[in-house]
Amino acid sequence: MNILEKIVLEKRKQVQDEKLLFSVELLERSIYFNSQCVSMKKYLARSDKNGIIAEIKKKSPALGAINPHIKVEKLSIGYMQAGASALSVLTDKKFFGGSNADLTTARKYNFCPILRKDFIIDEYQVIEARSIGADVILLIAAILSKYEIAKLSALAHKLGMEVILELHAEHELEKINPEIDIIGVNNRNLETMKIDVATSKSMANLIPNGFMKISESGIENPEIVLELKQLGYNGFLIGSYFMKHPEPEKACAEFINQINKLKKETHAA
Repeated sequence: MNILEKIVLEKRKQVQDEKLLFSVELLERSIYFNSQCVSMKKYLARSDKNGIIAEIKKKSPALGAINPHIKVEKLSIGYMQAGASALSVLTDKKFFGGSNADLTTARKYNFCPILRKDFIIDEYQVIEARSIGADVILLIAAILSKYEIAKLSALAHKLGMEVILELHAEHELEKINPEIDIIGVNNRNLETMKIDVATSKSMANLIPNGFMKISESGIENPEIVLELKQLGYNGFLIGSYFMKHPEPEKACAEFINQINKLKKETHAA
């Protein structure tokens, strides 16, 4: 059993436990449930931003503990002050050290698009995402059927959220449906945990027109961002690279400053 299969197995157990603890009716009473969502598509299209989706990730199966004692309030505010376009918050506890409370904290202190980064396999998790303050959910093609993706996407839209469909390989393209808002290309193979940014490059022209595109994982160089922008990517999800620094928000600010500097140099040339 590979790591992805282990995560999904654990997630199925977790969802069943949560259903017993928190009913859908209780989730729907959240102060966030009927609040206006913030559009990630609009923020990624802003000309004053660079499409950086800064992630709060305390640990991972590949790296173990990364920055487990980070203060979500301070970091989320710092990321946005650094110029990030959006936030991504890991809410999986066992494998990534996150929690639903982390996302709610980020929501409390920031007006920006917030992605709930988790392994969503059940409609309950979509409702839960809305109740904790998420604007966007991630659906992973590798663990869902085309029918499941369509059903979960439709529910997310009904609740006002946007949907990112995460792909890694060409054969997953057939799972795209009109309900999807953004296509994410994960440079990390979730079965082996190996990363190769060339995945985003090879997938760029295969994604149908009309979808915003983001590249995820392994982006550690501002030059790669500009290169991927030329290939049509609108957003860049960066987690571990920032989180490995003692103050991730400062690493984010420096990264964005370097992008802006390179853009000026390119325009001047």
